[in-house]
Amino acid sequence: STGLGNGVAIPHGRIKGLKLPMAAVLLLEQPIGFDAPDNQPVDLLIFLLVPEAATQKHLELLSDIAALLSDEARRAALRSSGSAHRLHALICDWPGQPEQPSH
Repeated sequence: STGLGNGVAIPHGRIKGLKLPMAAVLLLEQPIGFDAPDNQPVDLLIFLLVPEAATQKHLELLSDIAALLSDEARRAALRSSGSAHRLHALICDWPGQPEQPSH
């Protein structure tokens, strides 16, 4: 299962033809069952898609996301963010955020 516990899940996969990793964050008004280790329903999901060949990058991103969501205060802040803009800012301001590629 991609359920981590504490109401959090990270569904993920590798996609043929995808050029760069992509993620989407969802906060659900109504939590859903998700076969998490603590049997708690999930209301905070981060969907992660990576290029098919990015096996190491996939694992690194999963680890980074799990670290972000392992902090109880951070989870609470994400859940109470109130807007997509604030949610994005909270994730981008996280001290453990991986470096962004330069363009």
